[in-house]
Amino acid sequence: MQFVAGNSSFMCQVFTWYGATIEMDGATELDYIADETPMVSYVNVHAILEGRRSRAKASSSNDYDSFQGPRVIVVGPTDSGKSTLSRMLLSWATKQGWKPTFVDLDIGQGSITIPGCIAATPIELPIDPVEGIPLDMPLVYFYGHTTPSNNVDLYKVLAKELARMLERQFTGNAESRAAGMVINTMGWIEGVGYELLLHAIDIFNANVILVLGQEKLWSMLKDVLKNKPNVDVVKLQKSGGVVSRNAKVRQKTRSYRIKEYFYGLVNDLSPHSNIANFSDLAVYRIGGGPQAPRSALPIGAEPAADPTRLVPVSINRDLLHVILAVSFAKEPDEIISSNVAGFIYITDVDIQRKKITYLGPSAGDLPSKYLIVGTLTWLET
Repeated sequence: MQFVAGNSSFMCQVFTWYGATIEMDGATELDYIADETPMVSYVNVHAILEGRRSRAKASSSNDYDSFQGPRVIVVGPTDSGKSTLSRMLLSWATKQGWKPTFVDLDIGQGSITIPGCIAATPIELPIDPVEGIPLDMPLVYFYGHTTPSNNVDLYKVLAKELARMLERQFTGNAESRAAGMVINTMGWIEGVGYELLLHAIDIFNANVILVLGQEKLWSMLKDVLKNKPNVDVVKLQKSGGVVSRNAKVRQKTRSYRIKEYFYGLVNDLSPHSNIANFSDLAVYRIGGGPQAPRSALPIGAEPAADPTRLVPVSINRDLLHVILAVSFAKEPDEIISSNVAGFIYITDVDIQRKKITYLGPSAGDLPSKYLIVGTLTWLET
């Protein structure tokens, strides 16, 4: 197996049961052989999940829990190895012939698509450590920010919509239902972050919670879920190979993810520059504006911003270098509940000619005129 890092830095861990010879070409910042590893416990988790999938597939009972495969949610603080463990569990499942669903709720980094999104996709083959997750059939909802604190209510609404769509798919597909899902989460586990974890566990009906690297979180979840006998909360050790990343590194990683969307992992894609009239597009922001006029509120009450209100956005130079999502919605009131077709990057706004220039992954007209804007920006370099 050959790993090619491309233009960005690349970190890789290799585990073997029987020993291996690794050849490295070029200079490395650090390389070492670890004495301890939590891999045995990770493989044990996989074995238990495999048993549950097999029982779900063989079940002829009408009981909901009997024919439902494992719904695993991986939680833990920032830089605890959640994404890596999720990918390993998914890859091991595919090697056994399953096609589990991967759900990514980490809007800060984005494992399935660009940051600022929550998404899900079926995994049919082991995930390549360099090329990542294939995007054949992703279901993507655009949140538009890299932290839930920008609009917590919107994050909950989109996560619930994603869960509802997956539930509908599972209802009509016994194989996918038995294969189950693996859910990757954010590293925000305090305060509102903890509330969002509980919300995700609830709406996705998670029955296996894997807690990485924090005893306190494991204890809290164990206590709050003690009345749910079908939910297992499992504490796992964080891998010693996990590297902490500061804010600058995270921002750089986000930029690479956006660049990869348009240009490919090793610049093997050719995005197209397109021009559209202002009148051909309709840009919206979700959240903002008063929920109700002051006159309609009780005496003494103050108007509050509606976190899910759809607000039209004027096309001007404020959109320069902004990432917009192209919605599948047919009408504006469908935007919040609709997934997105893809993304465009605004490179120029000509106010006099009323034309906008954007970079898209392909040539031709956009699938929809309805575009969603958040706070996600990118400076092409």
